[in-house]
Amino acid sequence: MQWIHKNFDQLAVSELYTLLRERVNVFVVEQNCPYPEIDDYDQHSTHLYLEHKGEIVAYCRLLPHHTMYREASIGRILVTQKFRKQGYAKKLMDKALSIMKEEWGETEVKLHAQSHLQNFYGQYGFETVTDEYLDDGIMHVDMILHTKKK
Repeated sequence: MQWIHKNFDQLAVSELYTLLRERVNVFVVEQNCPYPEIDDYDQHSTHLYLEHKGEIVAYCRLLPHHTMYREASIGRILVTQKFRKQGYAKKLMDKALSIMKEEWGETEVKLHAQSHLQNFYGQYGFETVTDEYLDDGIMHVDMILHTKKK
């Protein structure tokens, strides 16, 4: 298995296609949420994913502060169906937060999280900062992690 993180311009067309396909499979098809998955933030993001024998295991996109929010953010967090319940979501979050804190020096990270995942993100120190709200038919909350500079 190999971790890959690339800016939008570094992605080959075939890599981008595969990442977008997996996002649509999870967020649009599997969760039955017809929404505009292509949202003009990909071009400003770092795309982090774990690959195994040409298959995407886990993926998220990392956005620097003042891109989508005032804070840096992690979004489109997914583990493909075949690899779920094997600890890859935790490994993905560990890797994403390591990049944001250690490489980028970010001190605040925001999530637009599905409500049922609050405890999962809470284990990393994310705190819920909004009431629950409906977004694309799924209850969400905003969560923020305050980190310390190295």
